Amino acid sequence: MRKLTLAAVAFFITSVVAHAENWPQWRGPALNGVSNEKNLPVKWTADENVAWKVAMPGLSGSTPIIWRDRIFLSVADTDNLFLWCVSKTNGAVLWKQPLGGGNVKMRKHNMSSPSPVTDGRSVYVMTGTGILKGFDFNGKELWGRDIQKEYGEFGLNWGYASSPLLFDDSLYVQVLHGMKTDDPSYVMRIDKKTGKTLWKVDRPTNAIKESPDSYTTPALLRYGKNTEIVITGGDCVTGHDPANGKELWRANGLNPDNNPFYRIVASPIIFDDIIYAPTRVKPLLALKAGGRGDVTSSHVLWSTPNGPDVPTPVTDGKYFYMINDRGIMWCLDAKTGAEHYAQQRIKPGTYSGSPVLADGKIYITNEDGVTTVVAAGPKFEVLAENPLNDYVLSSPAISDGRIYIRTAQHLYAIGKK
Repeated sequence: MRKLTLAAVAFFITSVVAHAENWPQWRGPALNGVSNEKNLPVKWTADENVAWKVAMPGLSGSTPIIWRDRIFLSVADTDNLFLWCVSKTNGAVLWKQPLGGGNVKMRKHNMSSPSPVTDGRSVYVMTGTGILKGFDFNGKELWGRDIQKEYGEFGLNWGYASSPLLFDDSLYVQVLHGMKTDDPSYVMRIDKKTGKTLWKVDRPTNAIKESPDSYTTPALLRYGKNTEIVITGGDCVTGHDPANGKELWRANGLNPDNNPFYRIVASPIIFDDIIYAPTRVKPLLALKAGGRGDVTSSHVLWSTPNGPDVPTPVTDGKYFYMINDRGIMWCLDAKTGAEHYAQQRIKPGTYSGSPVLADGKIYITNEDGVTTVVAAGPKFEVLAENPLNDYVLSSPAISDGRIYIRTAQHLYAIGKK
């Protein structure tokens, strides 16, 4: 009986842990917008099927980051920037830590756009003003940096918005710019415990005018015994050795006409050893891993002229889903690029947040705060349209059976109380 009881307890704990998945970076647990959560809500309004909501002081493109019972938010409040910690249980604000002043609005977004990252012990946050800080879960500051003060002002046309990539003991930070500076673009590796720079390498480009600018977030490529940091921007996609930053391979072709305004917003994603590299709509490239040197001709598996501009795509390795800024959706074969469906219209509006995939569904939120739920798979089917009646720039996050959506006025926990 005692053995049976212990087995039951172990099964319960395993089930709870498996269900209560964290969302530690802006594209989730696998860095690709996919969650393994089940039994997620399909229908809601601003008042129905809401576990709780907490007031926000203003808009942000930053995604909520979740670890167990904590939610971390990069917040802009008038001229100032903060890191908030919120209880996942009831939405209570547990602490707020200042990240400095200098918040400005740049077109749609502001200086709170980069999403925090966490390893479950500490949380790290970068601002559009170049402040990079680490905190413990009680809000104690561990270290702080001013990247612009150390390495020069950011020179992007619409302000800095890239989130850090957290991998093992380090943060990987990209600064890809050129529209408003002659300084070279660069990539950095920073020790997460001390905040010190472990390496900093230039990332050269022949892109012109605005095309060097990149608002993307680095991706992590792991295949066989290899690990690489993948960076997109400046008309190309590159793979770097995480140990020293050395560029291992490069694929050109993200701006075949040398357009001077081909800045990149949608980030690269990786699934099953395939790198999917969006640009400014066309072309989106799918490349196989394992290349060295110039892989422009040798490693492109397929391409499409119908890629997104702002929203980052999502894939489960079988189907590849894209939504463009106007609410037009495609589903392609992830391995070949063959169309399963194309140019399917969901709720009209402007789309800046990226879709997430979970529980056999794709959740897509537009700037009007309407989340369209689309059935995953080769057949286009809209399951629900859910209004929150507020402005939204950020992407949904998923954890513990709930969907977390950040509007200009509130953070909503959608699901059971």
